Amino acid sequence: MLAEYLPILIFVGVALGIGVVLMIVGAVLGPHKGSSEKLSPYECGFEAFEDARMKFDVRYYLVAILFIIFDLEIAFLFPWAVVLDRIGMFGLVAMTIFLLVLVIGFVYEWKKGALEWE
Repeated sequence: MLAEYLPILIFVGVALGIGVVLMIVGAVLGPHKGSSEKLSPYECGFEAFEDARMKFDVRYYLVAILFIIFDLEIAFLFPWAVVLDRIGMFGLVAMTIFLLVLVIGFVYEWKKGALEWE
């Protein structure tokens, strides 16, 4: 039984060993003194000038949600494209409806001005 798992155990051992060795080499050979620029706090592309609990504009979150939605759309398109020849017309119609719903939502947000910054 152990003979079946031996290659996996060797692989995990070698991977852990390489990881530990690289971390030790980085700690020994890497710079130990950070500059004031590197040690300064950085958040969202601007200097920290107020309390960390300041309110952000809701458009940041809207853009993030839109990115997630359209990123998931692409994640559904790849497997669909791979099996399109097997699922035929039903798959084509289903994906057309899916894309149509997303496009209608995108146009609605665009017309409402949700994507305008100024």
